[in-house]
Amino acid sequence: MTDPPVPIGVPELFELPRERAQIAPGAVHVPGWLGPGEQRELVRRCREWAAGPVPMRHVVLPGGGRMSVRSVTLGWDWEPYRYLRTGPGKRALDMPPWLGELGRRAVVEAYGPEAPGARGYRPDTALVNFYDAAARMGMHQDRDEFSAAPVVSLSLGDACVFRFGNTETRSAPYRDVELHSGDLFVFGGPSRYAFHGVPRIRPGTGSAELGMKGGRLNITLRMTGHAPAG
Repeated sequence: MTDPPVPIGVPELFELPRERAQIAPGAVHVPGWLGPGEQRELVRRCREWAAGPVPMRHVVLPGGGRMSVRSVTLGWDWEPYRYLRTGPGKRALDMPPWLGELGRRAVVEAYGPEAPGARGYRPDTALVNFYDAAARMGMHQDRDEFSAAPVVSLSLGDACVFRFGNTETRSAPYRDVELHSGDLFVFGGPSRYAFHGVPRIRPGTGSAELGMKGGRLNITLRMTGHAPAG
């Protein structure tokens, strides 16, 4: 007789704690960095942003393809492959100062307070992506910024497989990392332009206490290198 399967979203009784890890030079994974209260507040804020003047939408690529994630941006609106002050006819919501401070704390957490640029890290744009169970993100580089400052990624809701590769090609070598709700991932330095993507979501693994009905939210913070807008 075989044991019954463990339901999705229910942790194993003796599940080993997930450890902080350097995935590649300059790429750091910090499990559980955001506490439950911080996660719930970010989910609430994401819901507000999604209903803003530039609402959450499927971005259409230059070739006509439509991204499977839905996105909303703060600070600077993004379209392939540039940043604009306005989205489809309206200006994006301003980047909240508290969110920029959260990004600075994230970089200090990943690299230490004395790392070059850590204390001065001031992201001016946030990209919020929502993944349903079928959404994916192909391997790509974050190259639309004029700044080479690190990228900060925060995960909320369902877990996902995050594929972190190399700076030369979309193919191997790469490493798959499972990101859970509350996890922090920062990549900069030698890994700033590494290809990365999300090949799959783990449906049903998020906590109902977050107030989400499934799916994954990812908040990515960047410094665009643009002059501050007036």
